[in-house]
Amino acid sequence: MINRRLYLSAAALLLAGAAPAIAQERPATSERDQIAADFDKDSVTVGIGGAYFPDYEGSKTYRFTPAPVVIGSVKGFAFSVIGDRASLDVIPNRPGQTIDLQLGPVGVVNFDRSSLSSIDDPRIRALGKRGAAIELGGYVGIGKTGVITSKYDKVSVSVSYRKGVSGGHRSDIWEPQFTYLTPVSTKAAVGLYASAQHVGQGYADSYFSITPTQALASGLPTYNAHSGWKSYSAGGFVTYSLTGNLLHGFKVLAGGSYSRELGDFSYSPVTRIAGSPNQWLGAVGLAYTF
Repeated sequence: MINRRLYLSAAALLLAGAAPAIAQERPATSERDQIAADFDKDSVTVGIGGAYFPDYEGSKTYRFTPAPVVIGSVKGFAFSVIGDRASLDVIPNRPGQTIDLQLGPVGVVNFDRSSLSSIDDPRIRALGKRGAAIELGGYVGIGKTGVITSKYDKVSVSVSYRKGVSGGHRSDIWEPQFTYLTPVSTKAAVGLYASAQHVGQGYADSYFSITPTQALASGLPTYNAHSGWKSYSAGGFVTYSLTGNLLHGFKVLAGGSYSRELGDFSYSPVTRIAGSPNQWLGAVGLAYTF
């Protein structure tokens, strides 16, 4: 299964496909008015994509896996179920508003290293299997529509907090995130995003520390990782409508991201010897909005 951090990067690519977009080029008035009216209507986007990403967090070998997504807005309440992550914005959006206040619960199932058969490196397999970690928490954020390129582009900033309550770790995770999306026509939109992660000691021990027993089994040296800023990520995405416009019908999605492990996490033998602190991800997908 996709590990949590990389799945979020892939999810960001798919999320772009559900964002309403109104043309910067000037369509006919009736078309522009219709799209503007549809902006505030209920909508749901269902998509399936494929992500090419590292075997585990810090790996230098890669694999391909599907990445499903369902996101939408009903009665002004935005929600998303993206692979192993689910969230709900409990502050409803009002028709025509340009400021989007965001607040709600978030839950993640972290599958990182929960399946040893998906890991090529025998040294990492020898470190042992991690249970799938259930992470629960919430997020708060704010978005602004009409910022840079037109009155329809959007900037969003948020921060989430999750706590591992079972499985692979029982640790804190803080994650600030920035997203920018702008339409380039009624059919296409592009965007950028960036995020970082600060994790607690339990997370560091579970995925990056190596005990003497694990060192004997794997041949990797012992290592004690400490809590702190674990990584940053940055990427871009594009979506293009195949039928109609970005608010209706089928669309294709594509994008990529770069992540860098930081501090103790970059120097862990899991990363520095067996893997790499530089992590890449590519994703393509198909979605339908109705």
